[in-house]
Amino acid sequence: MGRCFKDIRRGTCALILAWAGALVAPVASHAVEPAAFIGVGETARAPIGWIEFCNEYKPECDTKPSAPRDVVLSPKAWTDLVRVNMWVNEHVKPMTDMEHWGVVERWNYPDDGYGDCEDYVLLKRRMLMQAGWPREALLITVVRDKNGDGHAVLTVKTNEGEYVLDNQEPEILLWSQTGYRFVKRQSQSDPNVWVSLGHPQAAPATASSH
Repeated sequence: MGRCFKDIRRGTCALILAWAGALVAPVASHAVEPAAFIGVGETARAPIGWIEFCNEYKPECDTKPSAPRDVVLSPKAWTDLVRVNMWVNEHVKPMTDMEHWGVVERWNYPDDGYGDCEDYVLLKRRMLMQAGWPREALLITVVRDKNGDGHAVLTVKTNEGEYVLDNQEPEILLWSQTGYRFVKRQSQSDPNVWVSLGHPQAAPATASSH
């Protein structure tokens, strides 16, 4: 998707410093962030990559609607987010779908160690779900990056705001700090339903839960 395969590896020291700084930042500095939550609009068309992914991984998409859930952003939860984000960004090497699969667009797990932005997102989502995180809080999201190119990130919906895990950025940021234009994402109640994204909200729209 666009130039979403950009390599973010900037050296182990830089990543460690970003990790250490991030561990103490979110609860203290973002709790009163006015643009912590983005507004959700009407139903949108699901990306073709997601539709084809579901054809290949049918059991993962064969889900029933459920109640939206937010994650309580405890210190442990933040540490888990940072750990997963860093591990995937360090271990997956960027490669376009054309180079990887010989097609323009394909969403897949980067099990061979290569992938583009959607593949990073899918792996982070899978790892967090395997660690017990609720699917309803882990939302694949389509954005336009600072160059206007299509890009995919993982939005994690918490009681403190909506945070973005990104293969182009080593630090986990609040959605409103990314500089991206948010287009659409999975619905919290059904991953096969996609919704458009609009103006920010000052407060969460769903009840928080662990």
